[in-house]
Amino acid sequence: MAERRRRRRAGQKCRTGCVTALVMIAILGAGAAYGIPWVIDKFGGQVRETFNETVENAVNTLQPSGADFPDLTVAADDVADHFYYQQLTEEEQTVYRELLQGVNDMEECILVHAGKGERPEKAYEYLLYDCPELFWCIGSSQMTMYDTYTEFYPEYSCSLEERETRQNEIDAAVTDCMAGIDASAGEYDRIRYVFEYLVNTVDYDENAPDNQNIYSALVGTSSVCAGYSRAAQYLLDHMGIECIYVVGTAQGQEAHAWNIVNCGGNYYQMDVTFGDPVFMAAESGDDLPESIIYYDYLCCTDEEIAADHVQSDEVPYPSCVSDDLNYYRMNGMYYDSYDSQILLGAMNDSIYKKEELFVCKFPDRETYAQARNEMIDGLFPRAARTLASTYGLERVSYTYVEDETHNKIMVFWNYNAG
Repeated sequence: MAERRRRRRAGQKCRTGCVTALVMIAILGAGAAYGIPWVIDKFGGQVRETFNETVENAVNTLQPSGADFPDLTVAADDVADHFYYQQLTEEEQTVYRELLQGVNDMEECILVHAGKGERPEKAYEYLLYDCPELFWCIGSSQMTMYDTYTEFYPEYSCSLEERETRQNEIDAAVTDCMAGIDASAGEYDRIRYVFEYLVNTVDYDENAPDNQNIYSALVGTSSVCAGYSRAAQYLLDHMGIECIYVVGTAQGQEAHAWNIVNCGGNYYQMDVTFGDPVFMAAESGDDLPESIIYYDYLCCTDEEIAADHVQSDEVPYPSCVSDDLNYYRMNGMYYDSYDSQILLGAMNDSIYKKEELFVCKFPDRETYAQARNEMIDGLFPRAARTLASTYGLERVSYTYVEDETHNKIMVFWNYNAG
């Protein structure tokens, strides 16, 4: 029997007649790993204490006119709509624009108006959160700080020539993606399309090259949460939809990244990484469908995402309180109360249509618990008899997944059992 690896979220249980609970594989996010020490050397370690003396000597001998700043051509209007840019002071915004100009030109040393005791690395961190297109910036840097300015040395993942080649590959990938969506599609349809596109085309791989940027996701088609989230941000930006890169933690992880999207003037949480579960193969060899997508993480509320996410409190993210785009409610899979006849009828209908998956989501833990017990003990066997009689099967097989975190149950019908 071929072994197949599948990821799954915490709080979910998968059962068949002889299937035990699936093993959870935690996704370790690297999305928030852009904090930079005050001073680091070119090898990434801390500079020795003697460096402080060197800096002081430089400060004592270097006059303010010794720093020859280039003209700043990145205007405030060019970046005024960037979310993280808006969180900075006016002085920090100047540093942000100086850094953007420098990395666009792939300067080895960027002079910025931030002196000793200030934090130019904060502006750089925020710049990379705002600009997924800066895929050649790996996030680490060196700094030499003086009283009134800093020499900032960003590290790049490729040469200028390699950057141009990779940009062409990214452009081709974006063109392929855009070919699958109607130009007249509404905002929600575009957001859902990008969510599904990345779930279906990107594999989660902690060892993927360049896994902190869009190149890994869009061209390499394997990445981690940072790559997923930046790719979503990049694609939606191309579609004219505001998409914010969010940092924080997720259940079982030290760091994680996801998104907040603006649809119709309301903000919604979205985590493409968590929408892409992979499961371990059951001992019986009955694999769950590869097409499964966890829509719990598409256009959800703050309350819903808080079940397994904690976003950073460093910046005031937009509130996400509207549940009008709940996927399950929009597609007839949401049940405000438990009614055995309604649920049995819905399951039978899914069998008559030969749908491989039936999903029912409930509003709270109490309703879910009631439904879970009665469905497992009563409704599933009754629906299985419908499956057998409808398709002339002597034996029937089905697999169900309990998702307590999201008050949801999924059933996978096997139409080939005999």
